[in-house]
Amino acid sequence: MAGEVVVDALPYFDQGYDDPGVKEAAIALVEEETRRYRPTKNYLDYLPNASYHTFETEIMKGEMERVQARLPMDMMSMKRYELPTPPAGKMTDVAAWQECVDNSQAQLEHQSLRILNLELMSEYGAASWRSYNSVLTNMIDQAQKHLQDLRKKIQEINWQRKTEQTQAGEKLRDLETSWVGLVSKNYEIERACAEIEKEISEEEQKQARRGRKRQHESEES
Repeated sequence: MAGEVVVDALPYFDQGYDDPGVKEAAIALVEEETRRYRPTKNYLDYLPNASYHTFETEIMKGEMERVQARLPMDMMSMKRYELPTPPAGKMTDVAAWQECVDNSQAQLEHQSLRILNLELMSEYGAASWRSYNSVLTNMIDQAQKHLQDLRKKIQEINWQRKTEQTQAGEKLRDLETSWVGLVSKNYEIERACAEIEKEISEEEQKQARRGRKRQHESEES
């Protein structure tokens, strides 16, 4: 049948894998097969063309260009945290002072939010962290259980393969022993038949000589 695989090796039973030259011979066979195999069809033809720029943002593109150009990274801007006064030429400008006030109010609100977050973390952070650790622990336990199950299945498969191959090897050994015995018996039978044929031929020759002798004696008398 097409695609049928015939297994002609029993690794758990066969001997001689460690003999000198066996590994080199196997590698030579693999290399020969690799040289003869030249795929002519792209096995990824059914997939769409890969798009490597779909998830790139402008910031990512700019950062990649900076890295490619070997330019230093820009320092973190602290301007948003400063409270500058209006420039010297706008000290009497109400709009400039209003902008400074808006900036100070925004920073004050930012600091208030930071304080609020610190208070929330102080009150609920420990419990949230313990809950998060509990979730991680459960995930680790599940992963370890899954890993143990996989290892157990792998071990069972290996034991099953070893048992099946050992049984098959013993059967092959018995069949080989039986074959050797049958071949030996056939050889003995053929040799016995040859000896019998030789004896029959010799006896026929003796009978023929006796017949010729009697005929010769009768002719003389």
